[in-house]
Amino acid sequence: MLSQTKQEWFGNIRGDILSALVVAIALIPEAIAFSIIAGVDPKIGLYASFCIAVVISFVGGRPAMISAATGAMALVMVFLVKEHGLQYLLAATILTGFIQIFLAYIGVAKVMSFVARAVVIGFVNALAILIFMAQLPELTNVTWHVYALTAAGLGIIYLFPYIPKIGKILPSPLVTIIVLTLFVAFYGIDVRTVGDMGQLPDTLPIFLLPNIPLDFETLQIIFPYSFALAIVGLLESLMTATILDDMTDTKSDKNREARGQGIANIFAGCLGGMAGCAMIGQSVINVKSGGRGRLSTFLAGIFLLILVVFLSDLVAIIPMAALVAVMIMVSISTFNWASISGLKTLPISTNLVMLSTVGVTVYTHNLALGVVTGVLLASLFFANKISHFMYADMSYNEKDNIKTYKIVGQIFFNSSDKFYDIFNYKEEVTNVTIDLTRAHFWDISAVFALDKAVVKLRKEGKNVSVIGQNEASSTIIDRFGIYDKPEEIEKVMGSH
Repeated sequence: MLSQTKQEWFGNIRGDILSALVVAIALIPEAIAFSIIAGVDPKIGLYASFCIAVVISFVGGRPAMISAATGAMALVMVFLVKEHGLQYLLAATILTGFIQIFLAYIGVAKVMSFVARAVVIGFVNALAILIFMAQLPELTNVTWHVYALTAAGLGIIYLFPYIPKIGKILPSPLVTIIVLTLFVAFYGIDVRTVGDMGQLPDTLPIFLLPNIPLDFETLQIIFPYSFALAIVGLLESLMTATILDDMTDTKSDKNREARGQGIANIFAGCLGGMAGCAMIGQSVINVKSGGRGRLSTFLAGIFLLILVVFLSDLVAIIPMAALVAVMIMVSISTFNWASISGLKTLPISTNLVMLSTVGVTVYTHNLALGVVTGVLLASLFFANKISHFMYADMSYNEKDNIKTYKIVGQIFFNSSDKFYDIFNYKEEVTNVTIDLTRAHFWDISAVFALDKAVVKLRKEGKNVSVIGQNEASSTIIDRFGIYDKPEEIEKVMGSH
């Protein structure tokens, strides 16, 4: 345990320090932008990003993942801030944390097992597109200098790693930010800078509790928003953790991550910040810049606070073009380019799930809605596919006048009608055996179909026996079925 903790914190010190600096710089304009989206002062997003990053580095379940104020969460807060003000947002943030902790203890991470690979790929591609689209305002109605700086930034990002020795030591996004900032400052080029995004805070955050009535009416106001924030935050965080697991070929504790997100949001609300969650863009920057441990997440928060409070004059002159170049790199790196070639080779259902997830997410800018759409479609396609694997081998024993139906496959809501239609109710046989040795009954719809078939056969004057149920099928049939309960059968038969 001690060796694992030491490895997570101090196994990659140089890489974690340098990547944390890149992330901290990239967090500033995004935190300000998300604050503006939510309708609050920029310092609310900046304080939240600092607090969440620091706290999650200790209590989170995924090393090197960056959590902070995010656009997805900001969109949920808009109407709460507009209608009730900042104090209610802080209270909602704290309640969000408690809800996430509760969800973690009841095993919310298990929900990830229902998310198909196609949904994850769609989620990744949608985020890549949204990250790129978020940069377009910085590239619209600007001078040619911005395009030149952005192009130069991309050139440095992709070419600097090829420089012998030094190219492997320093992360190219950090080099890009430093070089372009010095170039713009030295030549006095008039382009949009971080300082133009909004006023940076000049004081440290302080602990405070929301100044609102602690009554049921307040709970009625904030609970719907807190619940939505909790779900969106956990969904984005757990999906991002899964993506980083793949990128780094390591595993993470999803339940610990869910609980950690809750703890971090409670601290954020108490320090005057808005609710946040994992950020796939910043997390990719961290990993691509060499970050691998908890130290990178912790220092990203610390560096962010130092930069905005004590070095705000230097941060303010960083050209937005430099950060746009970094985020375009993130967008390109995040997008799953293999999914494009997969459109020709993968099943249509898989592609539809992926494209639907992308389309809904990009159209609504709602990550939760996009993922839910993908999961529902994947479930429907799966149910439809499984239902086709249900059939019956039929045989007839002329000597004993017995017709045997050997059912093979899965019986559930989508295949129950097909199961019922298998039987020939008008056939002139005396005895019918339904053999379920190679079948499995999953739900009430399946049991109802069995009852319906048995009752129908008996009404036609046939002796029916059901054999071969496995333990699980027998349990649900015994509990909810009526075909072998004379008193229930009498009710049904007597009503016709």
